[in-house]
Amino acid sequence: MLPGMTPDLSIVIVSWNTRDLLATCLASLPDAVGNLSAEVLVADNASGDGSTAMIAERFPAVRVLETGGNLGFTRANNLALAEVSGRRIQLLNPDTICPPGSLRELGARLD
Repeated sequence: MLPGMTPDLSIVIVSWNTRDLLATCLASLPDAVGNLSAEVLVADNASGDGSTAMIAERFPAVRVLETGGNLGFTRANNLALAEVSGRRIQLLNPDTICPPGSLRELGARLD
């Protein structure tokens, strides 16, 4: 996505010590969004399992918001929602695996 463009979709994931589940979730997203422009933000609740290092290494386009502590699901989502800019927002849990085309199709149904 080009700088300054509004993404079609912002995806927010709150994570706390879910490194392997999160990696699977993030890996499923490119095929799920298809041709939509998307930004992904992971709000990390002070994981001690290497989640943020894994994201930096394997998913460099994903933004990480380090919350500084385990704020819980709602507070972490609220912090992340203030940071995204998409026309639509999708909240996901880190154990979600999105089938190919699923988020693209959901967006098309909302148009």
